[in-house]
Amino acid sequence: MKAIQYPSVGAAPEVVRIPKPVPGPGQVLLRVTAAGVCHSDFLIMGVPAEQLSFPLPLTLGHEGVGIVAELGDGVTTVAVGDAVAVYGPWGCGRCTECAAGKENYCLRARDLGIHPPGLGAPGAIAEYMLVDDPRHLVPLGDLDPVQAVPLTDAGLTPYHAIKRSLPKLVPGSTAVVIGTGGLGHVAIQILRALTPARVIALDVSDEKLELAREVGAHETVRSDAAAAQQVRDLTGGVGAEAIFDFVGAPPTVTTAGACARVESDVTIVGIGGGALPVGFGALPYEVSVTAPYWGSRTELIEVLDLARAGVISVHTETYPLEDAPIAYQHLHDGKVRGRAVILPNP
Repeated sequence: MKAIQYPSVGAAPEVVRIPKPVPGPGQVLLRVTAAGVCHSDFLIMGVPAEQLSFPLPLTLGHEGVGIVAELGDGVTTVAVGDAVAVYGPWGCGRCTECAAGKENYCLRARDLGIHPPGLGAPGAIAEYMLVDDPRHLVPLGDLDPVQAVPLTDAGLTPYHAIKRSLPKLVPGSTAVVIGTGGLGHVAIQILRALTPARVIALDVSDEKLELAREVGAHETVRSDAAAAQQVRDLTGGVGAEAIFDFVGAPPTVTTAGACARVESDVTIVGIGGGALPVGFGALPYEVSVTAPYWGSRTELIEVLDLARAGVISVHTETYPLEDAPIAYQHLHDGKVRGRAVILPNP
C-alpha cells in the first residue's frame, strides 16, 4: 500500500510503498478515507536523533477516519463496513485517567512506550491504518469524512481547552483566540456555539483574520506588539476572562498574559515553545495558566455531535496522497487556510 512517511532524521516526508498491515488479536484495520496534516508533525520531524523514542521510518498522520476493513481475533464491538473516527491519544487503557476516558493524560504511556498514531506509532496518511484497540474508534455515522477528520484534533483540542473556562464565559465576558488557523478557527465556532462571550481573534495574517470573521469572531486584531492594548481598549481596560493561544510562541504567550484580567484563564495550546511566568505580581491576581493536551474520548464524541448539529465546521483543502508532501510544504509556508486533508483512497 502507499503511505506518507518521515524516512529519517532531517528528511522531508515522502510517498512510499509498504506492506499492508494485518490485524492481530484485538486490533482493527481501517481503510482510510481521510487523514489530516498538522503542525504537530513538524515537531516530531524536528526531534534530534538522540532524542527519538520511536523507530524511523514513521507513517505520519494523527488525524484519521476510515471504514473498518478487517478485524483481529476477539474484536466484537465494531463490524466490517463501519465508518469510524480514530481517537488519537492512545494510552494504557488501565490507569485511572484512561479509565475515565482521558487517555490523553495516561499515567503510564511514556513508561510503556505507547505513542499516538503518526506521532510515534504508524499513522493515518496511508491507504490502510492499524488501530491497536477498538476502544479508540468512535462511530462517524453520516458525517463527511473530509469535514470530520480534522475534528479528531483540530476540533477536540480546542473543545477540551474551552470546556475548562466555560464557567467564566458568562454574558458580558470576553474570550481571546490567538492564532486563527487550523485549530483557532474551530475554537471561534465552539466559543460562539457554547458561550455568550464576545470573541476577539488575533492573527498576523489578513487572510486568517478574514476567516476568523467568517466563522463568527466579533472583533479581529492584528497580532503584534500593540495587540494586547487593543484588547484592553475593547474590554474597557480590564482585559479578557479567557485567552486561548493556539500558537504558543514567546511573543504570543506574552500577548496572552498581557490580555488577562483578574481571575482569568490563560490557556496555552500551541507548541511554539513559549512560556508564561507565574508568580505574585507577574500576572493579575488569581490568573490561571494551563497547557492542556488533546482531549478525552468522551469529548471527541461531543465534538462530533456538535458537527452533526451543524454548529461547527472546518475549512479544508484536500490533496491526493501523492501530493501529501506538497500539503506539508504549504502548511509550513502558512498557505493553508483552515486544515489540509489527505485523501488516501479517493
